[in-house]
Amino acid sequence: MVQSLAALRDRMRHAGAVRLYAKVLAPNDNSKNQVFLGSGFTSLNLLPHGDVTTDPSPVAGAVRDRAKAVLDFSWLTPEGLRVAPDAKLILYPRYPEVRFSGFLKGCHAAPSAIMTSREPGRVIVLGVTAAGKIVGYAAGGGESVSSEIASGAWGSIGVFLDLSVESPSEPSAKEVLLERLRLIHERSWVGSVKLGPDGVPRLYAARNGGGYTLEALLGISPNGRAEPDFMGWEVKQYAVSNFRSYRAKSAVTLMTPEPTGGVYQDEGPEAFIRRFGYPDRNGRENRLNFGGIYDCLRTPNHLTGLRMVLSGFDNGTGQITDMNGAIMLLDPTDTVAASWTFKGLLAHWNRKHAKAAYVPSLYRTPPPEYAFGGQVLTCEETDFLLFLRAVERGQVYLDPALKLEGSEAGAISIKRRNQFRVSHSILPTLYHRHETVDLTD
Repeated sequence: MVQSLAALRDRMRHAGAVRLYAKVLAPNDNSKNQVFLGSGFTSLNLLPHGDVTTDPSPVAGAVRDRAKAVLDFSWLTPEGLRVAPDAKLILYPRYPEVRFSGFLKGCHAAPSAIMTSREPGRVIVLGVTAAGKIVGYAAGGGESVSSEIASGAWGSIGVFLDLSVESPSEPSAKEVLLERLRLIHERSWVGSVKLGPDGVPRLYAARNGGGYTLEALLGISPNGRAEPDFMGWEVKQYAVSNFRSYRAKSAVTLMTPEPTGGVYQDEGPEAFIRRFGYPDRNGRENRLNFGGIYDCLRTPNHLTGLRMVLSGFDNGTGQITDMNGAIMLLDPTDTVAASWTFKGLLAHWNRKHAKAAYVPSLYRTPPPEYAFGGQVLTCEETDFLLFLRAVERGQVYLDPALKLEGSEAGAISIKRRNQFRVSHSILPTLYHRHETVDLTD
């Protein structure tokens, strides 16, 4: 038994935890009934997990709604960390809710007496490491750790208490980010740069330098990983005409995942472009393009013949009816040209958009320079169901930019970019919490 919350923090830090969450357990939160982690899929933002997979329904004709995601989970014990190999999250999209399961199986050092009990006042503490592991500790109702947590004035995220900040005097990750953005705003115009692999900023002349420049000023190396940028926050810049109206000049790119099904996946991007693409509209030889705008409200694109369909989601109830559903591009014969499964998109979305800050920027040249505005939109507690609602309503759309080019020597090059985009004004609807922060206040 750990004697105090301070001692537990020390042990969690020693185990590598960088974020700390707690849940006061209800009587039904036990190994038999699983541990309830909240309605919707918001808890998936906080807990790193593996790919989402589905089990076939044991009842013929039943809705396939049992989905799970494996956790890299260990219990913190007096002897050190002990792995719980069967720990996982269970997703119930028909309710919808997420539950924690399998946390005792195969782990003889697990706190079975606490986690099989219905005793009031029990608490489970989850530490999240930078490597995506989860360290758990369970405290009984009469322990000091439980009492200290129950009596503390903690912030909350869904069903969790956020213990990541030890005291009111310690700045949160959000406060650290906003202070850095305030200093960047006060610098006014800065040259367009991009961090190299060695961490050294270098001049960057291309027109898409706004994001790279902001990342460089924050010390973020460019990467294609579906992970947040800064202390758990995704940071995105968007172009505006002035710092008075802060009206976005273009849509926001939410993510750029590759298709996981259809002709694109089965036969490859080259076959996909040759079959559904079109000759370059500016007359460039030996080039095929695949572009256009695709959403669930539009008729088939006149250049490609494809239309977007959302399968497995009921917008009336806001529920996933089939975890094997997908966003699909269909041709006139209903052949699936490309598809993005819910299981793949869900993990990508939650990792990348759990917390996001949207920063306005101005551009001028020569030389290419950027200034970043003093009003930042912060968005927290997203839910994949909110994303799917926006897709169904035609608010989130696909704006691909693919091309296939051939050389005189016969070599072929392919550019792939499958962008899901949204109007800046729609962004707040994708989150449960948002606010516009004036950095000059």
